[in-house]
Amino acid sequence: MGTSIRDRIGAGPLARAGLLGGTAVARAAEVAARIEADGIETVRLCFTDQHGILRGKTIVAEALVSAFVSGLGMPSTLLLKDTSHKTVFPVWNGAAATDALPFAGASDVLMVPDPDTIVPVPWSPHSVMILCDVADRAGAPVPVSARTILRRAVDDLASDGYAAMMGLEVEFQVFERLDAALDHGQATMPPAPVATRNLTQGWQYLTETRYGEAEDLLDTIRRMAAAMGLAPRSMEIEMGPSQFEFTFAPSDPVGQADRAVLFRTMVKEVCHARGLHASFMAKPRLPNAAANGWHIHQSLLHRSSGENAFTPATPGELTTEAAGWIAGLLDNAAASCLLTSPTINSYKRFAPFQLAPNRVQWGWDNRGAMIRALLQPGDRASRVENRVADPTANPYLAFAAQIIAGRDGIARGATPPPATETPYDETAVALPATMIEAIEAFEASDLFADRLGADVVRYLAHIKRAEWGRYLSTISEWEQAEYFNLF
Repeated sequence: MGTSIRDRIGAGPLARAGLLGGTAVARAAEVAARIEADGIETVRLCFTDQHGILRGKTIVAEALVSAFVSGLGMPSTLLLKDTSHKTVFPVWNGAAATDALPFAGASDVLMVPDPDTIVPVPWSPHSVMILCDVADRAGAPVPVSARTILRRAVDDLASDGYAAMMGLEVEFQVFERLDAALDHGQATMPPAPVATRNLTQGWQYLTETRYGEAEDLLDTIRRMAAAMGLAPRSMEIEMGPSQFEFTFAPSDPVGQADRAVLFRTMVKEVCHARGLHASFMAKPRLPNAAANGWHIHQSLLHRSSGENAFTPATPGELTTEAAGWIAGLLDNAAASCLLTSPTINSYKRFAPFQLAPNRVQWGWDNRGAMIRALLQPGDRASRVENRVADPTANPYLAFAAQIIAGRDGIARGATPPPATETPYDETAVALPATMIEAIEAFEASDLFADRLGADVVRYLAHIKRAEWGRYLSTISEWEQAEYFNLF
């Protein structure tokens, strides 16, 4: 049976189009056979959309071979939505059809299952999940697909003789759900926020007693993450009420991005089943809530030797690669923000003296600086930490931004300014204060236009401009309080 399945997949449209190579075909046949042997009932085929949200279809296990043969169709409009899930491109007049956007008429694109990404769904043991790439009906990868964008950046870096390693720290909150906001009037786009209250009081950073209060939940999340192969390293009590942090072992960029979207999805689903609400929002509008950061640890390895290119020979020294990488991250910081801090709410987090950056600076082991250098002689884990991102970021796009910016600095032989000891110095260059500033910086970047392609830049900026436009047209509570009585 295994041989016939392999032959069938190998002769299918995906394999003929080169979307499944010989190794992937063999792996797909193994996965299909294993699923049958394990008695798995359903397979969740998911892809990561432009916002880093997993979308997809659940199929019966018997249909998986067909998905490996031909892919699984889905509406292309899923790639054209803003954060309210509204389609923001004109799909009915042909305007959404370009080389990068073959989406006129709300036509189908294909989910292409990646057999190397199969993971168990431990909170639903009759099911497994497989991540997918996105291709058009002709069998070409869709260039605006986030996973495709990151793969291209990784390949470009490999052509320079380097491989990137990414580490992950994710902060988030988990609350008790008091009201699921299921009344008919609350079923809007976007839906009404759920009502919650805290699980812990907070403001006792890393205290053992707070950990004890949340241990049952954190143990559950840890066990689920480990069962999925996400390689969790630590579970921590963060500063704010009901706020936690998980860290993960370093990995290649695509693998680490896969972990990030799987972790975020798992946490939300597991917590929902327990009557809880997990939020990765950058800065929730809740009394006394703390902001959530997503710190991206990154280093370069020489592909020829596997040695860390950032490890210095002497204390206080920057290798050529580390200097160029840091300079590239700083020089392209404003343009990168749309990919690392992608929501209107993200920019409410950039505040002085809050352990989040608001200036374009770097420092030696300085948690207030945008770039924190953790570089020591003999330390194979020498790395830099970009503290600008938050956990609403699409990890594929955020990692691609790091690689594109850092690689640019190395290619130019750039060097960073002196390290800062005053990361909130008001005379230093500020990070974008609003999302529209980030959009305009991204649109104006020749580097991102060259590396991503002008169509991809226009696509991402268009989606975010739609979000910004809805924000501006909404009458806020501040406006009502400011003007309703006065005039």
